[in-house]
Amino acid sequence: MAIPAQLILSFFLLFSFSTTALADDEDCVYSVYIRTGSIIKGGTDSIISLKLEDAYGESVEITNMETWGGLMEPGHDYFERGNLDIFSGRGRCLDAPVCSMNLTSDGSGTGHGWYC
Repeated sequence: MAIPAQLILSFFLLFSFSTTALADDEDCVYSVYIRTGSIIKGGTDSIISLKLEDAYGESVEITNMETWGGLMEPGHDYFERGNLDIFSGRGRCLDAPVCSMNLTSDGSGTGHGWYC
C-alpha cells in the first residue's frame, strides 16, 4: 500500500527539532515540536517515544516525550487533535547531525491510532 505524498509532506512540515551542545559536551539539549493532525479522532493518550540517529548509527532514545521534557502548561493534554506540543530536554550528544528519526506510539490508552 503506497503512502500518499501529501501525508509524507505533512509529517515533515509538522515535525522539527533542534539541538544545542552544552559546555561539557556530554549532554545536548534537544528541542522537539510535534503537531498532531486535525482529523477527527486524530489524538492519542498513548505514550510517545522518539529515537534520533546519526549517520554512524549512534542514537538518542527518549522513551516518554511528556515526562522527558514536556513544556506545555500544567494539565495540558499532549498529542490531541490539532495540538502543537513542545518538548525540550537533555540527551547524549551525537557525533554527527541527526539523519533519521523514529516517532512511536506504544499503542496504550484511548485513541491509540494517533495521526501526526
